This record gives sequence, structure tokens and C-alpha cells, in this order.
Amino acid sequence: MSQEELIKRCIKNDIKAQEQLYRDYSPKLFSLCLKYSPSYVEAQDNLQDGFLLIFEKIKQFEFKGSFDGWIKRVMLNLVLQQYRGKSFLSIVDENIPDEPEVEIEDDVSMEFLMKIIQELPDRYRLVFNLTVFENYSHQEIANELGISVGTSKSNLSRAKVILKEKIEHNVGNSKIPFSK
Repeated sequence: MSQEELIKRCIKNDIKAQEQLYRDYSPKLFSLCLKYSPSYVEAQDNLQDGFLLIFEKIKQFEFKGSFDGWIKRVMLNLVLQQYRGKSFLSIVDENIPDEPEVEIEDDVSMEFLMKIIQELPDRYRLVFNLTVFENYSHQEIANELGISVGTSKSNLSRAKVILKEKIEHNVGNSKIPFSK
């Protein structure tokens, strides 16, 4: 069945089509949920809640633009909505230090990098992921999370410092997993 037919059947609340859409998109969307959720369990919950929202809003998709982009945006908005206006996102000091350059060895595994990104505190992980993986500007991040542009910049800078320290520490101690 074509993607357009699948979407039209989902609009009509066809359970089989919804199951197929879930099977087709859940791996990619779960990966997105993992990037922005503080735990694996919360990522699973976000995925389920996100699909409920997608099935509720799918009639709003007008077949203009990419469905992949639309479904990803719905899921990302749902996950980020949990963080909007949360006090842990704000910081007192908005003096933004120069952003450190993080040199990543070619043979460092993506699994290790994703692990240390996932370990970042929420406020740093969210801003880092939105900047690096979603190409959001600091203004877009500020609007999305209900924080100031300065806070977004500061959180990104701090995330980079933490990641740089973890990479350097693990490389220096030969604990870093290398890709094969």
C-alpha cells in the first residue's frame, strides 16, 4: 500500500493501517524520543503518547510537504511540550563562555557518543540535540522551550564542555569504545 493510501486509511481510523504506520515509523520515532527523554522508560511512554496524538491529528496532514517531516515534528513537539517553562531549563548565569571545540576521533563509536549525550542533564541535552540534530537556532530553541536565547547559548556551551571532558577522560584512560 502506498504512503498516501496508508495515511488516508489512518484518517478513517482503520486499525490495520494504524498498526502498519506504527510498525513503519516507530523505530525512527523511538530514536527521536530517546534523544529528548531523560530515560528509556519515559521515551517508550512518549512514543506511545506521540502515536496517539499522531492518529488524532493525522487528518490535519494535507499531503503538502513530507509526511516524514510532519510526523517527526508532531512527535518532537509532544516530547518538548513536557519541558516548556520548566525551571530546570533556566539558569542564573547567562555569561556565555567561548564554545569549546570538541574533536572527535574517527574511530569513536556512535553508540558511545549517544550514550554520553543521553547522560547530559536535561537542560543541556535538549539544547544540544535541538542544535546539533535538528539544526534549530537559539531563537527557535528559546521559543520552543520557553527560555531566553542567552540560556539556550549557555546550555549548549555547557553541554559541549561536559561532552569534551567525558571524551577526553575516556580517551586518556582508554575506556572509550571504538567502532570496528
